[in-house]
Amino acid sequence: MTTVQIPQRMNFSVTAPKVFRAVLALDAAAREGLDPVLVELVQIRASQINRCAYCIDYHTTDARKAGETEDRIHQLSAWEESSLYTAEERAALALTEAVTMLPQGVPDAVYAQAAEHFEEKELAQLIALIFTVNTWNRMNVSTRKTPGTA
Repeated sequence: MTTVQIPQRMNFSVTAPKVFRAVLALDAAAREGLDPVLVELVQIRASQINRCAYCIDYHTTDARKAGETEDRIHQLSAWEESSLYTAEERAALALTEAVTMLPQGVPDAVYAQAAEHFEEKELAQLIALIFTVNTWNRMNVSTRKTPGTA
């Protein structure tokens, strides 16, 4: 099998270092108080939706380091049909999809389901995590960041 090399458009961290550092700080703040495995599941799922190959590669590697299993990583794109995720994870993944596909809005039922599983502060952190990974996805997709170049 021959792979196609898709050239990276720019190195955003070099071209816009101040913005890059600000997003890094936002990312660190958004993760506070959240389970590391849940963080990676959310980030992988948003990255799948946004078709960010770099971020999928990056976060699946981090998920494995956090103790995530191959089965759960592989079934994440079909999490609604899988029995491998907890009610809390399912609520977080539903919220991830709603916030990531924002033009469709965040349905009250999805928000209420998440609020059942997360205290208000945790829910705020989760929402921040979701909009932060969407920022990373948009940065890396638009600049064609090459997977495996962390």
